[in-house]
Amino acid sequence: MTEQLIDGFGRVHRDLRISVTDRCNFRCAYCMPEEGMQWQRREDLLTFEEIERVARIMVERYGVDGIRLTGGEPTVRAKLPLLVEKLAALGVDLAMTTNGVTLPLLAADLKAAGLQRVNISLDSLRVDRFEELTRRDELHRVLEGIDAAKAAGFDPVKINVVVMKGINDDEVLDFAHFGRDNDVVVRFIEFMPLDADEIWNIDRVLTQDEILTTLRTEFELEPVERSSAPASRWRYTDGGGEIGVVASVSHSFCDTCDRVRITADGQFRNCLFATDETDVRALLRDGSSDNVVADALARSVASKWAGHQINQVHFIRPRRSMSEIGG
Repeated sequence: MTEQLIDGFGRVHRDLRISVTDRCNFRCAYCMPEEGMQWQRREDLLTFEEIERVARIMVERYGVDGIRLTGGEPTVRAKLPLLVEKLAALGVDLAMTTNGVTLPLLAADLKAAGLQRVNISLDSLRVDRFEELTRRDELHRVLEGIDAAKAAGFDPVKINVVVMKGINDDEVLDFAHFGRDNDVVVRFIEFMPLDADEIWNIDRVLTQDEILTTLRTEFELEPVERSSAPASRWRYTDGGGEIGVVASVSHSFCDTCDRVRITADGQFRNCLFATDETDVRALLRDGSSDNVVADALARSVASKWAGHQINQVHFIRPRRSMSEIGG
């Protein structure tokens, strides 16, 4: 009989996020500091076999039914389709978040290996602004990656947009039109305190209500019933698709969160904003049994707090940025 990963507040966790690398192929203002990062040594990263073992334990023991591959940038990990094939064999909903740059080369192979969905991170549709944010003149490659994902048969293709006041908040309507015109789902994400340069403050956050107010200047929207997914969703009443908003700051959804995470170096995190981690890599490499690993995962989830408490006086910022955690 399958057990469950349950925290002290009765929340059951069935969604596993796996960071397969902390490396990226360009700098993102949200994830990576301007001066760059000190990358993990290759031997410190979990192997594909170790990743598959942890995933199998969580699927078979605790009924985890969703896995998302993240980074860094997951597509810079060599032979990524082999890992996808291993995880797809577990029979879960398997997705990946990527910046899309290498999808023209990999999309077909990833789909054939069993990847089901892709989310593509894109914070500006303007060539000059994209280059300013990423230090790369590669917006055209990301757009080609979106087309490649669609051509490979991924459906839906989702675009993740971190919206920041004074930086790209004037592109909300541009992204809405882009989603409708290209048959992709745009998800706006509130700016969270996980940026690598630690510039976050509440004044930079464009809230869900502000995003919806802007969208409603041109479009009629109706809400879609909420699930345990991080995004609240609305559909265009004219049939032009839908949009989502991940409102971690202004409308916290901690009470329905069912996600846990494993970093590229094998640290298990029971919350995106957790301030401590469980060293799963050490257990995997010291000969510990599956039962020992499973018990460590369960203890970590059981200790999960009620919520992240962003913008409260007692909020403690995690020491790792998004590229190191794998959102």
